[in-house]
Amino acid sequence: MSINRTYLAVPFGDPAGIGPEIVLKAMQKAELPASIGLIVVGDEQLFSKVANDLHLDVRFDSVVTDHPSLRQAIQDGYQRILYAQHLVDMASFSYGIVSAMCGRSAYRSAEIAVELVNAGFACSIVTPPLHKEALKAAGINQIGYTEILSDLSNTTGAVTMFDTMGLKIFFHSRHLSLRKACDAVTKESLIQTILRCDAITKAHAAFDTKLSLAVAGLNPHCGEHGLFGDEEMTAVEPAIEEARRQGIDVVGPIGADSVFYQARMGKYRAVISLYHDQGHIAAKTYDFNRTISITWNLPFLRTSVDHGTAFDIAGTGTADAQGMIRALEVACQYTLA
Repeated sequence: MSINRTYLAVPFGDPAGIGPEIVLKAMQKAELPASIGLIVVGDEQLFSKVANDLHLDVRFDSVVTDHPSLRQAIQDGYQRILYAQHLVDMASFSYGIVSAMCGRSAYRSAEIAVELVNAGFACSIVTPPLHKEALKAAGINQIGYTEILSDLSNTTGAVTMFDTMGLKIFFHSRHLSLRKACDAVTKESLIQTILRCDAITKAHAAFDTKLSLAVAGLNPHCGEHGLFGDEEMTAVEPAIEEARRQGIDVVGPIGADSVFYQARMGKYRAVISLYHDQGHIAAKTYDFNRTISITWNLPFLRTSVDHGTAFDIAGTGTADAQGMIRALEVACQYTLA
């Protein structure tokens, strides 16, 4: 008897890293509702090699190669489907090596995942890690999944959020040098970030909108009224004041050495981090392995691990799959909400 399921599309990330390993481990350990299925996008030979090398007893319920056979597998109610594509030349494949081939295959698997969503086969995308140098070697201009998925879906204004066991952190900027990240903190741009984050939190039941949004300070002690840095006075405080005039419940700036702990203890619905490492350090120190990333404002939900490809341990079987498990389970929660 067939079962009506909603499916998550799962590209395999950079095949030279730990992505295929944690996908297989998460398939085995994630607690998926009966109404949710997985369509994993990748190379069947690569997955077979990883399973054999690492002694993982994981099998797909169905292996398909095109849309008609995928449609039939879905109609038959299979829960764990491999959408097998020839993406990797196994004769030249090695674990833990940056290569253009693996960069291209990682990009193509993400591209196929978007195609599956657009074709109605899946509703959300859950991603393992890819490698930025491999993407560059392959001639791909986008630096990460957020940029890739935004480009593939013709989307602007995607917003990244970390979820670390209830601590929720949005990011004003992401992959910029620290100097450029400071320059990116302007009144006008921060107002837009506050408005987007407020709208996201009000649209999803996972956020307690009785609590305020908090904005982290940029400088130590929020600049101490200009003693070391004036960005709080010239940009951050004016942006917060303007957002309040527009009816947004937002507070700050609050020192970055305090605000993330306070949010973890339930004082704020979420924190807006003003640059990449400010929020990453807080989240990953709290729980490195179970920090996940959620990308909002795409045409589909995207959740992801928030760790790298770990080339140093790829192929050893020692990768921790907790982040991938959480990414799958959180995608299920939001999909069914």
